[in-house]
Amino acid sequence: MGKSHRRKAGGDQFDSSDADSVSSVSTGFSELTLANDTEYVNSQEFELEKYIDALNEKRGSTREMALSMLVNAFKGNVLLASVENKFITLLSQYINSIKRGSTKEACLASRAIGLLAITIGAGSSAHEIMEESVSRLSQALISGSDSLKKSSVLDCLALVTFIGANELFETELSLKTMWQVIYPKSGPNVGPVKKLPPTVLAAAISAWSFLFTTVSSWKINPDNWKEEISFLSTLLEDNDRSVRIAAGEAISIFFELGILDQNEQVDTDSINHEDLKHGVLAYMQSMKAKILFKANELSVEAGGKGTDKKNLNDQRDLFQKILDYVQTGECPEISLKISNKHGFLRASTWTEIIQQLNFLKRFLGRGFLKHSQDNELLHDIFDFARDNSESLSSKEKKISRTEGDKGRTQKMNKDLKLAQERKRGHFIPREE
Repeated sequence: MGKSHRRKAGGDQFDSSDADSVSSVSTGFSELTLANDTEYVNSQEFELEKYIDALNEKRGSTREMALSMLVNAFKGNVLLASVENKFITLLSQYINSIKRGSTKEACLASRAIGLLAITIGAGSSAHEIMEESVSRLSQALISGSDSLKKSSVLDCLALVTFIGANELFETELSLKTMWQVIYPKSGPNVGPVKKLPPTVLAAAISAWSFLFTTVSSWKINPDNWKEEISFLSTLLEDNDRSVRIAAGEAISIFFELGILDQNEQVDTDSINHEDLKHGVLAYMQSMKAKILFKANELSVEAGGKGTDKKNLNDQRDLFQKILDYVQTGECPEISLKISNKHGFLRASTWTEIIQQLNFLKRFLGRGFLKHSQDNELLHDIFDFARDNSESLSSKEKKISRTEGDKGRTQKMNKDLKLAQERKRGHFIPREE
């Protein structure tokens, strides 16, 4: 697993139905009730083998049914002992379903690969899963035109790379592949490209953002991310609110990593020419001003007749939190109680919110709580050993902040004013 994956975590409030469903996954696998543990384990193995064998059937509907059973089984249970010695064989069968199957089969197989990676956990096996699957997943993205299949494959590619990548170039390769789906003009295709439906585009940005959070453990050259920031900023103008929200969440990571503020994590020394360096930094400042101006608009957007109020409130809340973060440096805090034994998941950075709340919870669905309790990989990501009791309160965190808050407030107000003047077409002389 990449260097930055061993992080604390968080999530939002869970519906009671999520907790109830952990013990009632609707498959024959999870409904087995046997007299003793030995018989139960043997029956688990028998059921798994039955579903795995069915993946070799010629009839597509049979393979779809088997994949559906396997997905539900791996969601509702942590089955490491059952697959750790045969995960490559299982992976190969899943990949074949992506290549030869229907859209439904490919979507199920993509989800099954992601669940397999989550089950196997970090280490050499996870890296092997990544190496075996990345090229096939990338090919499925390039050659296919089905939007739903692309969305599932993107989630899968993000997960196997998140868990299995050891080096930055491995993460960058997957990020590049995913970005070419989100923004086709960045890829080699020169012909007309079918526009992604808004729901699929939003999910694709969410998957890309999830993987992008892992670059925080390496020095970052801001010049490498100009295209992404520029395109994401244009998506803040998109007609679909879910796309605007997804773009805003991605942009929050750029703020947190300091790419739009040039903090100590940004590697400006890697930009060789002084004039080029100045140009990159000036560009980032202009983009920051543009983004803050739009974020301010979206945080107070009025709803019209027939507006989805929850979606509108989610948008307002997100962009107000981004403005607050730029102003104060304080990220929203979110907590979720997992159990008395494991305590709470807590998110206090944008990286944590996007990794756990936005992506892993969405991907695992009703299995999120079960895996949070029993899966060692998620324990590592969530850092339960560190966060088994109450961490710093909001008041304590506020006390620990420096006088730099005032300076950040003044700087944000200046950026907003600059954006407003530019929008009106006024020339703003550069300060010496």
